[in-house]
Amino acid sequence: MDKQQVTNSSGFLVFLVAVTLAMALVLAPFAGALLWAALVAILFQPLYQRVLANMPGHRNRAASLTLIIIVVTVILPAAIVATLVLGQASAVYASLIGGQINIPHYFQQAHDGLPQWLQQRLSDWGMSSLDGVQAQISDALNLSFRSVAAKVFAIGTNAAAFMLAFGTSLYVCFFLLRDGERLGPALCAALPMERANADALARRFVSVVRATIKGSMIVGVVQGALGAITFWLVGVPTALLWGLLMGLASLLPAVGTGIVWVPMALYLLAIGEIAHGVIVVVSGLIVIGMADNMLRPILVGRDTGLPDYVVLVTTLGGIATFGLSGIVIGPVVAALFLTAWEIMAEKRRAAAETTAP
Repeated sequence: MDKQQVTNSSGFLVFLVAVTLAMALVLAPFAGALLWAALVAILFQPLYQRVLANMPGHRNRAASLTLIIIVVTVILPAAIVATLVLGQASAVYASLIGGQINIPHYFQQAHDGLPQWLQQRLSDWGMSSLDGVQAQISDALNLSFRSVAAKVFAIGTNAAAFMLAFGTSLYVCFFLLRDGERLGPALCAALPMERANADALARRFVSVVRATIKGSMIVGVVQGALGAITFWLVGVPTALLWGLLMGLASLLPAVGTGIVWVPMALYLLAIGEIAHGVIVVVSGLIVIGMADNMLRPILVGRDTGLPDYVVLVTTLGGIATFGLSGIVIGPVVAALFLTAWEIMAEKRRAAAETTAP
């Protein structure tokens, strides 16, 4: 390649990077909508292929029918549950503001129900009265509910923007379902790397996305529903809200739903509700725990190929960086990172074997 060709190639590379960055800036306001459109299209591509097999040659109809199935079976139920949960959260917030819920009283009640040795240990730590702790917890919860209420109000005031993003997501999802099997190979062919490496990364990306969404989300829904039923049976107020928190907690490996039901069980036992506390413990350990142990291997299997601690750290980091989308982005980035280094290590081993005498 002569000097002129090198200059032209470098100039085109600079232009390619610049126009790619400009495109990213243009699409930034809809990044979340486009991301979830791509994730949903990847997850439901097998369903689209089944629908298309029953109406060959009608790709538009198959994509439209698949999108309708997604809306009816996933989006509408999620919207209904979200509405109910927001209603319960608003009721709790109103009770906090009105003074009907006395959080310091509940904590004092739980403290008085603790065993004497534990009360003595708390006294040794300077927490015998729990006045300062109660005030801090009460303030933290009040701030949390105020934050939630502010976000709910923001959603209401930005309903037009939300509907625009939601409509954009569905619109893009339609075309990704219809043309996904052609767009994927075309994207792999355009990546500036060997085709074998691009295909390996693409397979890894698709498998992790499907495993994360299909497995974690379904397990979260099941465990959240079981938790809500358990709390409803023992008479815990706003059981649906606690069930939602349990479903969200189930997305965190190695921590799971225990961060919700264990404190609730301890509180019930401390205030003398022994039977209800035992029910929560049994349900948490056996029913809810077994649901995770049985469903997660079936739905997720070994598709992610990531250790639990890597999934935990990258999920938390993804949520902190990208919000709700980080539940998927974190593990996907980790999987691509490990796959890229595995490819590099494999190339180095192959090169060493080639040069070895």
